[in-house]
Amino acid sequence: MKYRELGNTGLKVSEIGLGAEWLERHNAQEVKEVISCCEKAGINILDCWMPQPEVRTNIGAAIKGNREHWIIQGHLGSTWQGGQYVRTRELEKVKAAFQDLLDRLGTDYIDLGMIHFVDEVSEFHRIMEGEFLEYAKTLKKQGIIRHIGMSTHNPEVGKLAAESNEIEMLLFSVNPAFDMLPATENIDDYFQESYDDSLKGIDPKRAELYRICEQRGVGITVMKGYAGGRLFKKETSPFGTALTPVQCIHYALTRPAVASILAGYDTPQHVEEAVAYETATEEEKDYASVLANAPAHAYYGQCTYCGHCAPCPSGIDIAMVNKFYDLALMQPEVPATLKAHYQDLSANGGDCIGCKSCEERCPFGVSIAERMEKAHALLKA
Repeated sequence: MKYRELGNTGLKVSEIGLGAEWLERHNAQEVKEVISCCEKAGINILDCWMPQPEVRTNIGAAIKGNREHWIIQGHLGSTWQGGQYVRTRELEKVKAAFQDLLDRLGTDYIDLGMIHFVDEVSEFHRIMEGEFLEYAKTLKKQGIIRHIGMSTHNPEVGKLAAESNEIEMLLFSVNPAFDMLPATENIDDYFQESYDDSLKGIDPKRAELYRICEQRGVGITVMKGYAGGRLFKKETSPFGTALTPVQCIHYALTRPAVASILAGYDTPQHVEEAVAYETATEEEKDYASVLANAPAHAYYGQCTYCGHCAPCPSGIDIAMVNKFYDLALMQPEVPATLKAHYQDLSANGGDCIGCKSCEERCPFGVSIAERMEKAHALLKA
């Protein structure tokens, strides 16, 4: 296992980490097996944002006696209320949930205290200018958290965080489907030069975020590196061709400022498939050639989250709604957490007025108004 500096935090993290969300599906013995496999492979960073009590307890039991091995990302603002996940900024509930995390993990500190899930610029400012950030800073002064981080899917929020001098690292969603600009007439044009040596083909806002984080020493840990598994099948990949776990990992790890990709594992075999990256050949890592040879029509009718549909007169983040909708369609049952994230948007598919101005701007002919209606029907409370 190789290790990387996480920005200026002084922490060295395994370049392949553990995103523990999938462990919610498993009992204590299965959780122990996955975490033991991670430890043996040299994985040393674990993200636990989930407030579900049982999974926290199971993770705590699995790392008992080996706490110092782990660099833990724990989240501020992810709470369990009435038997379900609720993101909140109410400090009384935030404090109780964070104490619960400490107790169930069997620790008195968290290495990376993450301000949980900030995807709107207006909310970022409320957090940074109010009592929420002060609470995080107090925890840091007390040594209960060692560094302050933030999780976001929005590159504009990420940029503000990186430039704030308060946020030391980011948990950010990175994969080719989220990063890529729309295709040209010939997709091969994107890869005429060495892709790893440039940021051609990537949304300029995301490219700028990666550069700023690199310049300012704000490390990035990666979530959604597999796009929920969507990239593993040509039928669900927006490129019309499948990528392997190794190729997805390589894509994430070649972005500036990225220190670790936090993959989800159901089984020890999933762990082994991820850590196979460490011994993979350059040919096995090569995602660029795969994308360069993808069918040019693969994008048509599929949302690539490029954002060209904006602005929406109703204020809907269309790309974000489409991401949630696509992730929901991949699950046999829509996770409550996904519904909660959707419902937390300041405007969602239910606010669509059907003007279709977005569809005129979409380069891929996506029936956006129809998707907004379907997304709302699937994800509403």
